[in-house]
Amino acid sequence: MLKFIYTETGFNLERLPDSIEEIVATRVVVAMRVGQSIEIAPSSASFLLPVDLPGLKFLEAEALNDPSEMISICVADREYVEVSLTGTWISTDSQNDFGVFVTALSDRAEFYILKCSEEANAGVSLLKEVD
Repeated sequence: MLKFIYTETGFNLERLPDSIEEIVATRVVVAMRVGQSIEIAPSSASFLLPVDLPGLKFLEAEALNDPSEMISICVADREYVEVSLTGTWISTDSQNDFGVFVTALSDRAEFYILKCSEEANAGVSLLKEVD
């Protein structure tokens, strides 16, 4: 399972062994214990990846072979592709842009998404060091 944590500055990505049901159940229990409201809804999430990532061709192949169509990749512009995923949105308010998005894909698809995200973040870090 992939867990995207959306914040003011972007998102963090984790790959977890838990199921979506386990994550949702844990979040509900925590919200109940602290007296916080919680919104859980089927949703989609998108993020950009540079087109020149070495692992992107493998992710594109996985998206084409995904019978559930939970992954789609399309061209955003000359430099980026947009990766869209189907899953579950968890937040304290349905109008909130900050929260957690979880999705369960094939092991290979999750691996390539994580790898591409790491490659993209490494590229950003190198650019910041050069500036």
